[in-house]
Amino acid sequence: MTQTPPTGAELDALIAEVAEQIVTALNLEMSASEIDPDAPLFGDGLGLDSIDILEIALVISKKYGFQLRSDNQDNVRIFSSLRNLTLHIAANRTV
Repeated sequence: MTQTPPTGAELDALIAEVAEQIVTALNLEMSASEIDPDAPLFGDGLGLDSIDILEIALVISKKYGFQLRSDNQDNVRIFSSLRNLTLHIAANRTV
């Protein structure tokens, strides 16, 4: 079942929640509010690698009730930024 995409304050709240999940899961030495929602998660942005993404996918699947699959062709887009990841979660979450 696909959810209605959040907007405004709902989206901002979910972005903050997902950022907190990332910081906690990866034990990052930064606060969730320091993550730019539009900055790349890989490379020059947050600097995550494929192992980090696997950990995030596990946390997301437990928290939001759906699987992020490694063979999904949209993964490059989904994990391109915190905002895109959050929008994907909003569209696919079951809890």
